Amino acid sequence: MGRLLSFLLVACLSATAVAADAIKGERQEVFGDTTVHYSTFISTFLQPDIAKAAELVRSKNQGVINVSVIKAGKPLVTQVSGSVKDLTSNSVPLKFKQINEQGAIYYIAQFPVEQQETRTFTINVDTGGKTETISFNQELFPGE
Repeated sequence: MGRLLSFLLVACLSATAVAADAIKGERQEVFGDTTVHYSTFISTFLQPDIAKAAELVRSKNQGVINVSVIKAGKPLVTQVSGSVKDLTSNSVPLKFKQINEQGAIYYIAQFPVEQQETRTFTINVDTGGKTETISFNQELFPGE
């Protein structure tokens, strides 16, 4: 699982798997002393053993969203929920699962990616008594 932590951290900071959001390249939101980092990518960018360890399906038609929440410099155990909407306004709920690893906590969910298109993500994060909402667009490219 140590490699999972490394990969997910790199995925949070990397824009090579998908086109960068034109407005917000840093892929984070700050709410007081809480910072929410997020990234999306196609699951084929995961190595098979990493995907298996995280119980993720590797497929050119499956995306992954990764969210981490840091409060006062430490990982926060919290509630993360959300949805992803396509260009026709069809919405798919995101079912996040918590991954704990060596002082890090991540929340990951998968979603279908049938074709190249821009998706709208809405993520709700409990930042310690208050739910904050993050909304962003991401162009996704199914793998080969």
